[in-house]
Amino acid sequence: MFRRFVAFVLLVWLFGFLWFAIALPGPLPASQRTDVIIVLTGSSGRIEHALKVLEEGKAPDLLVSGVDREVRPREFAAQFSVPPRLMKCCVTLGYRAYDTRSNAIEAAQWVEEHGAKSVRLVTADWHMRRAALELGREFPEGVRIERDGVPSRPSLGALFLEYHKLLARAALDLWER
Repeated sequence: MFRRFVAFVLLVWLFGFLWFAIALPGPLPASQRTDVIIVLTGSSGRIEHALKVLEEGKAPDLLVSGVDREVRPREFAAQFSVPPRLMKCCVTLGYRAYDTRSNAIEAAQWVEEHGAKSVRLVTADWHMRRAALELGREFPEGVRIERDGVPSRPSLGALFLEYHKLLARAALDLWER
């Protein structure tokens, strides 16, 4: 009986990991509009994608969460070729976050300040599920998260680690209820 239970748990874990690794969230349709955009710093392509969406007018404001404290707005604008008018009106650099959990706290405060009801969350495809879970826990009631996954080529190790972080966060949510 015990062996069957362990075998069942291992199969559930294995199929869950396969689903997690194969069915990575993709980008939103180009026509999708939201009240704001939030991009979490990290792997390449995230910030560039969020700025492109902002420039296309799919949302009026962008929070870049998790910016290194040493980075000044002028440096950021130069590195990512952000026009000064766009930087001044529409881009907020968030310096308080250092991990996904603190990204969620920083983003929730910013979303509340902006009165947003819909958020385009931009992060790497492999990071999207846990990031959306964390943000959803912190956001005010009624805020809709639209997942805009930036395609990447994560290593098996990165997927393995992220899958277990997601499982741990989901288990903690169940425990807290």
